[in-house]
Amino acid sequence: MIKVIPNNILKAIVTYSLLAFCIGCQKKETYEDVSAFVKVETYFKNELAKSSALLDSLNYLPSIEEKKKLYVDARMHFKRSESILAYIDSDSYAYLNQPNLLKVEEEDFTDIKIKEPTGFQVIEEIIYDENVDLEALKKNVLLTSNRIKFIHKNQHLKFLKKHHVLWIIKDAINRVALTGITGFDSPILENSLTESAAVYESLKEIITYFENEFKDGKLFDQWNNQLDSNINSLNKTTFQKFDRYTFIKENTHQSLILWNKTVDNWKIKFPFEKAILNNATNLFSTNTFNISYFTDQKGNPIASEKVALGKALFNDTSLSNKKTMSCATCHKQELYFTDGLAKSPGTTRNSPTLFYAALQKGFFHDKRTGSLEGQIVDVVNNPNEFHLSLNDLEKRVLDNPIYQKTFKKVYAKPINNQLIRNAIASYIMSLTPFNSKFDNNMQDKENSLTKSEINGFNLFMGKAKCATCHFAPLFNGLVPTVFKESELELIGVPNSKDTLNATISSDLGRFGVYKTEQKKYFFKTPTLRNIEKTAPYMHNGVYTTLEEVIDFYDKGGTAGLGIVLEFQTLPPDKLNLSNQEKNDLIIFMKTLTDKI
Repeated sequence: MIKVIPNNILKAIVTYSLLAFCIGCQKKETYEDVSAFVKVETYFKNELAKSSALLDSLNYLPSIEEKKKLYVDARMHFKRSESILAYIDSDSYAYLNQPNLLKVEEEDFTDIKIKEPTGFQVIEEIIYDENVDLEALKKNVLLTSNRIKFIHKNQHLKFLKKHHVLWIIKDAINRVALTGITGFDSPILENSLTESAAVYESLKEIITYFENEFKDGKLFDQWNNQLDSNINSLNKTTFQKFDRYTFIKENTHQSLILWNKTVDNWKIKFPFEKAILNNATNLFSTNTFNISYFTDQKGNPIASEKVALGKALFNDTSLSNKKTMSCATCHKQELYFTDGLAKSPGTTRNSPTLFYAALQKGFFHDKRTGSLEGQIVDVVNNPNEFHLSLNDLEKRVLDNPIYQKTFKKVYAKPINNQLIRNAIASYIMSLTPFNSKFDNNMQDKENSLTKSEINGFNLFMGKAKCATCHFAPLFNGLVPTVFKESELELIGVPNSKDTLNATISSDLGRFGVYKTEQKKYFFKTPTLRNIEKTAPYMHNGVYTTLEEVIDFYDKGGTAGLGIVLEFQTLPPDKLNLSNQEKNDLIIFMKTLTDKI
């Protein structure tokens, strides 16, 4: 039975909770005397305290509408802490902000964990359901509040230095652009713009603490003006009407330019590069990603001589058992590194493009290998592909005098199978041109996007919810902004185009790797870059046109075809896209075609 608590008592509970949080945080100094770093920690912990206190109070309210109000307020305070929490404790941030989907962690056959989700997104889906499960709501509110309390008690920011603060700011700018404005973490309410504005309000607060670090007062003023502009842009329209294209070009990228000016102004030297390069000022450029983050290779993995050697090996049919197959057999450059077939010969799946393949964490449709080199091993050993041992592969390369000379020049080491894989991987890593029409417009190299193409991007990032799985700027399943996980999804690809008697594809996907029941029919989210040139689509090549693909998603995936799959990750609701909206989506996706 839910207790009814008068509003005056409720306010007292919240106030008491906040005081209890902050008793241990009191300082002898006045607030003005403490360092900027202490101010950051105080701000961070205050926002956590407010969020948790509101959640605690939520369970005592009698009406669902009152509960919803407190949920929204608690979520907003969480968002104001987000930029700091996501940087200092990405696991706790993921726990509190995870989708309402079963979490399966597969390390090996002896270490498979099945975890029920909890956190704000779970609460949101429960509390806004037509029939609210009060017990489930109470349980998840308690779990979420307790995790916040744990962070508040145990997490400190004493280690922070100025370069950490700048990374916090940059990650937040990128997170808003790549997930915040897409509805990724507000799937029901679509409160994403207001929440993203709250994130920028927190950045403005943090920047203020470091005003004395600016050797140029004009730069500090520029930050305030830019952050105000970002906040105003997010607050002035609705989720459906928001112009994400213009926001990223005029707000996100301008913020990144200011960020780099601040790096120079503060004379910051970073100890290392993250997934996105420290000096990146554009999210759609060859200067965006740090390729070394995605490989264990030492030195420059895409040095020209290494790439040239890898390309020669990639195209060499003598490296297969019958000397009739090369990597290029299934990944033809003229077909954008696919083979144009529904299923490649000797395999059961469609051949994916190798463009941008290096910029992900997990390879093959079922993510059965964790590196490009591992993918090459699989192909070499596969009896339906190269059908060689690694020793045989090594011997064939050794028998070629041209390779002997080239390897000696490139690696200054004797040929071995590890170096062979290294070279081929380097070639694949070089296939990240970022020179499509869309990229060139984002980079201000041209101003050629039509109204329909821009609308298509805005639909992709908004109403159509494509970007909640195919994350910009790679438009694959690599999750921003930590970029350490490529997602697997269950969308329910059918066996044929028959919509009246639809049946699920017999390919069990990820299940084939560890035999985890909850991973049946899961497949890795592929890149949509160059999608115009890489038909047919899906892991089984069932669809031959983009129109068919869009129609499948518009229906709600396989759920819309009448097939019930317990763990489907694609929301089953229809998107209700108009014919014009479908057309705009397709026109946008065609702007992702690179020039080769």
